[in-house]
Amino acid sequence: MNFGNKLQFYLNGTSVEIDNPDPNATLLNYVRSIGLTGTKTGCEEGGCGACTIMISSYDKKSDKISHISANACLTPLCSVDGKHVITIEGIGNVKNPHPIQERIASLHGSQCGFCTPGFVMSLYSLLRNNLNPSEEEVEECFDGCGKADCCKLNNVDTNFDHNFSQIKFKKYDATQELIFPPALMKYEPEPLHFYSNKTKWFRPIDLNQLLSLKAEYPNAILVSGNTRISIEKKSKNLKHEILIYLGDIPELKSWEFNDDGLYLSANMSISQAQKVLKEACHHYKPHQIQTFEVLLENLKRFATNQIRQVSTLGGNVIANLSDSDLIPFLLSSKSIFSLTSLQSASPKSRPIPSISFWTGYKQDCRESSEILEKIFIPCSKQGQYIRTYKQSKRHYGDTAIVNAALSVSLDDNACVEDAAFAFGGMNEAVIRAPKSENFISGKKWGDEDVLKQLIEILCEEFQLSFSFAGGMATYRKSLVVGFMNKFWYDVTKFANIGPISSDIENCIGEIKRNVSKGIQTIGRPEKGNKIVGKPISHVSSMSHNTGEATYIDDIPKIQGELYGALVVSEKAHAKILNIDPTQALSTPGVKGFFSAKDVPGKNNWGIIIQDEEIFASKEVFCVGQVIGLIVAETKEIAQEAKSLVKIEYEELPHILTIEEAIEQNSFFPMPQQLERGDIEKGFQEADYVFEGETRAGGQEHFYMETNVSLVIPKKENDEFEIFSSTQNVTSTQNKVAESLGIPANKVVGRVKRVGGAFGGKETKSLFLAMALAVGAWHLKKPIRCMLNREEDMIITGQRHPVLARWKIGLTKDGKITSLDIKFYANAGWSMDISIIAVQACIQSADAFRGFGRPQGVLIIESILSEVADHMRIDEKNIYMEGQITPYNQTVKDWYLPLVYQQVKETSEFEKRRKEVDEFNSKNKWRKRGLSLMPIQFGVSFGIQFLNQAGALVHIYIDGSVLISHGGVEIGQGLNTKMLQIASEALDLSNIVVFPKKIVHLMETATNIVINASPTAASVSSDLNGHAVYNACKILAERLKPYREKMPNKSFQEIVDAAYHDRVNLSANGFYKTPDIGYDDKKNEGLLFPYYTTGAACTEVEIDTLTGDHTILRTDLCMDIGKSLNYGIDVGQIEGGFVQGVGWCTCEETLHFPNGQLDIPQDFRIYTYEGAKVSNLNSIHGSKGIGEPPLLLGCTVFFAIRDAIKAARKCNNNDTVVVLRSPATPERIRIACDDEIVRNCKVEKKDGELPW
Repeated sequence: MNFGNKLQFYLNGTSVEIDNPDPNATLLNYVRSIGLTGTKTGCEEGGCGACTIMISSYDKKSDKISHISANACLTPLCSVDGKHVITIEGIGNVKNPHPIQERIASLHGSQCGFCTPGFVMSLYSLLRNNLNPSEEEVEECFDGCGKADCCKLNNVDTNFDHNFSQIKFKKYDATQELIFPPALMKYEPEPLHFYSNKTKWFRPIDLNQLLSLKAEYPNAILVSGNTRISIEKKSKNLKHEILIYLGDIPELKSWEFNDDGLYLSANMSISQAQKVLKEACHHYKPHQIQTFEVLLENLKRFATNQIRQVSTLGGNVIANLSDSDLIPFLLSSKSIFSLTSLQSASPKSRPIPSISFWTGYKQDCRESSEILEKIFIPCSKQGQYIRTYKQSKRHYGDTAIVNAALSVSLDDNACVEDAAFAFGGMNEAVIRAPKSENFISGKKWGDEDVLKQLIEILCEEFQLSFSFAGGMATYRKSLVVGFMNKFWYDVTKFANIGPISSDIENCIGEIKRNVSKGIQTIGRPEKGNKIVGKPISHVSSMSHNTGEATYIDDIPKIQGELYGALVVSEKAHAKILNIDPTQALSTPGVKGFFSAKDVPGKNNWGIIIQDEEIFASKEVFCVGQVIGLIVAETKEIAQEAKSLVKIEYEELPHILTIEEAIEQNSFFPMPQQLERGDIEKGFQEADYVFEGETRAGGQEHFYMETNVSLVIPKKENDEFEIFSSTQNVTSTQNKVAESLGIPANKVVGRVKRVGGAFGGKETKSLFLAMALAVGAWHLKKPIRCMLNREEDMIITGQRHPVLARWKIGLTKDGKITSLDIKFYANAGWSMDISIIAVQACIQSADAFRGFGRPQGVLIIESILSEVADHMRIDEKNIYMEGQITPYNQTVKDWYLPLVYQQVKETSEFEKRRKEVDEFNSKNKWRKRGLSLMPIQFGVSFGIQFLNQAGALVHIYIDGSVLISHGGVEIGQGLNTKMLQIASEALDLSNIVVFPKKIVHLMETATNIVINASPTAASVSSDLNGHAVYNACKILAERLKPYREKMPNKSFQEIVDAAYHDRVNLSANGFYKTPDIGYDDKKNEGLLFPYYTTGAACTEVEIDTLTGDHTILRTDLCMDIGKSLNYGIDVGQIEGGFVQGVGWCTCEETLHFPNGQLDIPQDFRIYTYEGAKVSNLNSIHGSKGIGEPPLLLGCTVFFAIRDAIKAARKCNNNDTVVVLRSPATPERIRIACDDEIVRNCKVEKKDGELPW
């Protein structure tokens, strides 16, 4: 066989030829290496969609061009031969955007913008295939954009402003799209062979060639979508010597209808299979298509849109994962596999029933030279009924906890002729339930006694241990029973066997999720403001959408630049006995290894106390603690070499949980305490006293752009330039200077924008810059490092998990006489920014959006909810004007009662409360819950000195204005608001609606605005806005005489005249929040200059058999004063709320013993417009909005709790619900505490550890 050695494809309409490309290179690596940096690195596992591109192919046989959206991080570069790859840069730019880019940019569709190109390319691919997609198809195309449920792709309503509701968009013209290159339509593919010193890649172009290669290389790995192999290479460091690519073999893309069923090529992608299955549903008779309909429905929840486009049927069969979405169906439908090999120079196939194919965990019956060529799916027969079920932590884009495919065939008397029950997630592989199948054979379907016996046998058949791999043993067993209950009644109904109770009939399917919709009803700019308050789109929104927005890792490589990789601890707690980098240093391309002994300045650092080290010197306290830095010529070399550093440990006892820390008295010093009144006297006066525990879980920040830094040493005077993705550029400057032993005036910190932060880049971003600076100091070379997702998650901190142990006393009428709460926060191994902080051997917890307030709200509302249930009290009191907060602060300018009442009315709370109760009375396994909750959020830094900001504003001779301030653009629209404030203050509104070309903002840099506070605490618009305003007012005052003398002249002419009069056209602005200064020891002084308040009403529906839930509707109102930009603030409200929902429902942090989302279907946003802002010291009467809405995500948690109460009531269980956060499906299901859960309970045996 003759092989070619040249890769040929087109990229954005341009021909590309590469001689012998690296078989391990991804398309993402390649496009970024040639400067196409709009395609982002987010997770490198195909989960976030930030790297989405479009790949177009031409099929000569059908004469059709197909387009798929794919994850560039998973797509092998070698796989695109003969194809046309289109990246975000290929469809438009800022000067000439594509209509999709234009619309998303103009309608507030981006925040930090890092993942926006992924959204654009997902929608672009859909439109290239379908010019008139439905709303469902549009929503589905975004399911592979992982941050859609966290940052929120905002859909802004046209209620904002008349000027913006009349936007004239480009008309979409499909004829103007990049055509498929004619040269590629004539391209004749040839077998290809690429190789490196590690891997060989073969690309056969027909079945015979493939089988010949498989015979020659029996241990070769077959590659198609690369969705599993790529992740295994990364997470398990697997190295494959021989790869054979299947994607260009015509015989493996076929399908065939015959009388008995459907043949599908094993190499067919999931999305291709969906299309064929739809066709099959029209081809066969109605009674024959049930298997195809069921598989179609099942595949909707298979992974994500981008993965479905490339992942293959055969790949899933061969992977043999226990949580496979496909294998249970193949087993229960009794599908047949065709195994093919080359015999006597011809392909020979043998059929294997699916039940006989798998021989053990990740083992099957294929001979070494055989491939899985086809899958036969039989038509359903008369009397056959098949259904599939899946339960995961998130409804879409998540792996199954348990899934099932259940099938029965009934005779005319409803007796079972045949049964096949297959379950995933109940063993190390998908398994059938033979005892249950044998029992039900011959039994009459619909007989309740038979069902009870079947359930008992199922429970006996799945004997899980408490330490079952993956955990959740009780929940898993209850799901098996739940699925069988659903199946039993579904078949009974579908087969017309007998009447079904009305309270069961509507509960047997999945919870229905409609296409999301929303309403935004917001205010108008304050009278007199011409620019401030207008919903102007994010100043960088167009560059976000075109991929031209530059983030740290997009900065072009500098001459001589090296790459750094961090060597981290693999132990939870241990002494470091020896570090041996010898093998790593001998690797070609490695330039150095640096550890604690190499730090020229201070190795110790910290925010509160100096209890952390840049590089661990003698002892490690958690998995992921940094020990050293490998520096090499490339990222690939550095990543490989870091695993070669040998570290010898002496393991020490470790603490992971709050309970372990309390038991072993492992606390940090300086616990905070807040006391008012005589607690014991209050308990004596109480009629009732209740005690309990409440927990709030942790949360991973999961910003789209991981931590990244570029450190550049200068040639003289020990000067350094630091580009870092950080919220805290001043601390970056100072800590790098300390680590190098040089003054801060020799270090310049820079950042233009950050791809999301949420508090996680306030302190934890500093360590990377310091580590790289040490390497750069010694090597005198620039060093860059962008952490991969796994590294970022184990090295940085998360939101603090909190345990509250409480005791509360109340009078008969519900008045609280005494409340004693001990809050225990798991701070990890160091103080960082952390109530009583327990010390544990996990990564140090960090600031996170809300910073303690979400945990506080969840805990106190949980306490009050439990007490209200004990005492049968529903109504809650709210602060009134003039009352005193726990910080001895008098409540002023208080509109929360009115906000609360507005939500109560607009949500029709009283009416819907009755409707929810009625629904619950009519549905056995579906319950709805309703929650109405207010919040107040004090806005300021708790530390007085941080409440300051500076700005520098220049006016150039041509009339253009340059603004610099100390805040960082992290996606919250800070720079846009600063430009609006400056334009208003300089009275530039008469030039254009928003003079982006006149007023400009470049970056945040420590040599321009010094000593800046972190961008955090929802105060950045206030602090920096005032500083910018003050600077502009100084300049406006200087220009005032010229404006008076030259009333009809342009701004440029006025500036020119002032310049020639030698007027200073540069001004420094400074602001410090007046009057604040709280003393926590004396509990006196002003802590918050104002409160941002809000309220929300949320309705949910839960499935009590699975713990699944959906948010039916949320009504949310915020008092945000007079917004600086209503469009941006609505995005912050939506995103904050949904991030709060994730925290309290599905984002669960798990630690191994050794140390290692859905959005509302109907989302209605309102801003309260009745507030008077004259007393606010905030800029233009606005209020901080970044964090407060997150707290209202708790309404989902309490609505779920309300639904669980209804479920218990249905089962005559009136015990008080104690629900732990996050309210995962497991916790929801177990909390329903019904007979099924009790019968499925898996008890812990002596000495048995949880998974």
